[in-house]
Amino acid sequence: MTKPLLDVEDLRVRFHLRTGTVEAVRGVSFQLGRERLGIVGESGSGKSQTGRAILGLTPPPGEITAKRLAFDGIDLQTASRRTLRDLRGGRISMVMQDPKYSLNPVMTIGEQIIEAYRAHKRAGKAEARDKALAMLEAVKMRDPGRVFSLYPHEVSGGMGQRAMIAMMLVTDPDLLIADEPTSALDVTVSMEVLRILDELVSERGMGLIFISHDLKLVSSFCNRVLVMYAGRVVEELEARHLRDAKHPYTQGLMRCLPTLANDVRPLPTLDRDPSWAQ
Repeated sequence: MTKPLLDVEDLRVRFHLRTGTVEAVRGVSFQLGRERLGIVGESGSGKSQTGRAILGLTPPPGEITAKRLAFDGIDLQTASRRTLRDLRGGRISMVMQDPKYSLNPVMTIGEQIIEAYRAHKRAGKAEARDKALAMLEAVKMRDPGRVFSLYPHEVSGGMGQRAMIAMMLVTDPDLLIADEPTSALDVTVSMEVLRILDELVSERGMGLIFISHDLKLVSSFCNRVLVMYAGRVVEELEARHLRDAKHPYTQGLMRCLPTLANDVRPLPTLDRDPSWAQ
């Protein structure tokens, strides 16, 4: 790998609660170039908290620490608030899991994309409108002009997700963090969204962190995979070799996947080893 776009070393996310301290992310380390990196694991494994911590979006009472957390040479831990504001949504964007909770219900789709663009670019309304329409077209909206004027409740889940992708990519970021971007979509729409992401990442040369539960999807879509369990990375390997994983947790996840060829009932469950969480 050439000079990494993102460098994460010993990232930890803690939540200090009345009942004690919960360590959601424990010592995660990785580097990311202009490639597709998948992060997989069960709910609660720390995938989403890792993505949010990179952007500094961990809410109170959360605490983020790391030996190194740098984006394109910028230390994200010591950067000023203004620098972080410029980076978020500008050079680093994040697509959240469900668009209906991320889009503003009282603003049209077009207004929200324009707002995101003008927050990071010096542009007039006409230029921003043209850019917004171009992005809606880039994410394969059938009638960009009509969608531009719609409110979030007037679009389907797939259209809402594509609108979110358009909003996050309108500033031409260098890094996109996609947190379960297809989990709320049916199979057909999901594949369309992935195809759009694939084209945009390839054309723009971005880095992509793809957070997902779907191991089969990640194995075919990403270049590398981090497997997380209990806040830790238990295995890192090339996505195409996911079926050759060595860690028993990864092997167990793969065995739990249903197949059309062999109808196994009930599906296998994981036999967990307490040492995995150590």
